[in-house]
Order: sequence, then structure tokens, then C-alpha cells
Amino acid sequence: MTPSTLRTCLVTRREELEAILQLQAANLKGHVSPEQAAREGFVTVAHTLDVLERMHALAPSVIAKEGERLAGYALVMPVETRAFVPILEPMFQLLETLSWRGRPLRESRYYVMGQICVAEAYRGQGVFDALYREHRASYGDRFDCTVTEVATRNTRSMRAHARAGFEVLKTYRDATDEWAVIALGLR
Repeated sequence: MTPSTLRTCLVTRREELEAILQLQAANLKGHVSPEQAAREGFVTVAHTLDVLERMHALAPSVIAKEGERLAGYALVMPVETRAFVPILEPMFQLLETLSWRGRPLRESRYYVMGQICVAEAYRGQGVFDALYREHRASYGDRFDCTVTEVATRNTRSMRAHARAGFEVLKTYRDATDEWAVIALGLR
């Protein structure tokens, strides 16, 4: 891949949603070895095509492509989508209690970055950063920030999010892992 052949954009076709699901499945925590998870990272939530279609009706997600090949994705979940993925409801409840840049997060216009994943062949080539640049370009006029959670043991993802400019709002532990709630200003 060269930077000139990679492009970022918003999802426009069902086939792109299907490609997201394929890449997601290949990188789910339960589908990668512990060594690969430590080295390359992982994703924790599996979505369905129906859920992605409903999410994208409200705010299309960001993808990176080389030709028609999906290089990566970053899911956009406006607060209105919170009921679509019930396992994330505790996170949405927590977000209502947090502050960002000196004011309650609930007073900000924000969305949850539902998940980011870069295909193995494209890692280390700037795709992650390109996806977040597209988030700013596509959603900076509509939202103040994007918020997400990252398992703190997913060190590759933690480093990449810090490099992209995310700020830690809170770290907490639940029954499955320790999580960092992080936010990125879009303006």
C-alpha cells in the first residue's frame, strides 16, 4: 500500500458493512491467540449486519480502502444508538457521569467511536491515523468529540489512541477487564 492508493471515506454500501463484519470477526478477542492479541491488538464486541445498518442510518462509519479492499474501519455510534448494542449500555451510563475539558460530557455533542480495526496487511502504515483524520473531517462540524473505551491490556490500541490525541477520562475495572475511557476533540 502507498499513501496515494489508500482513501478514507464514509460507508455508502452494504458490501462495505459486510467487509467490516469480516474484518471484525477475524480480530475478535476470542478468535486471536493471546500472543497475537498482545502484539497486534483485538476487538471485543461482535456486531450484526442489522445493527450496523441501523447505526449507519444515523451516522455512517469511517473506512479506509485500497481500491475495493477494506484496510480498516472505525464505527460511529451516536448516543441514539445506545440500545442497538445492549452489552454497551453500562458504558453509556458511565459516560453520563464523566466530564470532558471541564464540563459534563453529557453537555457536549459527542458520539462513541464504537470500534476501530486495521487489517493485518495495513498495520503500521498510517491507516489508524487516517481513519481519525476522516472522523474529524466528516464529523467535526456536527460533534465536539468522540469517546471510546479501550481495554488497558490492549497496549497497541492504547498507544495508537494516545498518539492520535485521545485523553483518558477514567480508568475502571469490570468483570471482564480494566478499561480506559478516552476522548478525542474533533475540532
